[in-house]
Amino acid sequence: MPSFYCTVEDPLVPGLRLDRYVAERLKILSRSQIKARRLEALMGGRAVKISHVLKGGEQIELSWLESESPFLIPQDLPLDVIYEDKRVIVVNKAQGMVVHPGAGNRQGTLANTLLFRKLKSTGRLPDFSPNDAGGLPGLRPGIVHRLDKDTSGVIIAAWDEQALAFLSEQFKKRKASKTYAALVQGCPGEKEGWIEKRIARSRRDRKTFTVSETEGRKSLTYFRVVRSYGKYSLLLLRPKTGRTHQIRVHLKYLGNPVLGDPIYGQRDSVFPHSTLMLHAKRLSLVLPSNVRATFRTPLPERFLDIICAL
Repeated sequence: MPSFYCTVEDPLVPGLRLDRYVAERLKILSRSQIKARRLEALMGGRAVKISHVLKGGEQIELSWLESESPFLIPQDLPLDVIYEDKRVIVVNKAQGMVVHPGAGNRQGTLANTLLFRKLKSTGRLPDFSPNDAGGLPGLRPGIVHRLDKDTSGVIIAAWDEQALAFLSEQFKKRKASKTYAALVQGCPGEKEGWIEKRIARSRRDRKTFTVSETEGRKSLTYFRVVRSYGKYSLLLLRPKTGRTHQIRVHLKYLGNPVLGDPIYGQRDSVFPHSTLMLHAKRLSLVLPSNVRATFRTPLPERFLDIICAL
């Protein structure tokens, strides 16, 4: 996710809104891009609306979704499809697969794979050329939410703009329910509870996040210990908010980082080669057909191998 930091310069036109300042003064995003790429803003570590009226002198931190490549290349990659109809597709994403193309990841992503599937289903694949990918209406897959590269599990995408808007609204209003499984180091002091801590960008490394008492955005995660294995535990987690790296940051704060977490954890002496033990196990929401559906995925093999060893 790209980010930008600056201090608002004086003098300002009276009533100048943040979105206009970004588009007209900073010129890093256009007005249409601000909406499409979901611009978010922090001032003094606190989230503000993009309609916020500036006074001058504020320190702002902006972040937005990275744009996909204008030439998205379709790729026929292995895909574990849980459910599919004419409007949506639900996939059990493999660990290591990037969701959206970005810098250094133009191919091999979930978006590349979904585009291939859409082109094939419409009979356009034999006639495809790279220049088509950026301009064919309805063929760019609309991925509704994200999973980190090393987080596996259930993820949903839409085949048309109306379905994308319908599903996105549920995530925005927190009506979609997500449940994750995590193998963590140690065992929480309580068997279940809520972690309610603000999450802000780290001052030391702006690509990572940390818990803060005063800065950042309010974040809420429910956890329950399913089973303890001495120095390790299997947890189920339900994030009420959807902040970047939320579960991983909250578990680090709890003193029980996710096993194999290369950013927020520490190298484990028993399982030194373990990868991130975080899996999106369940997703419940209303489909564009107005039917509530729940999609589940089993624990992946990497979980089972460690559980058996324990």
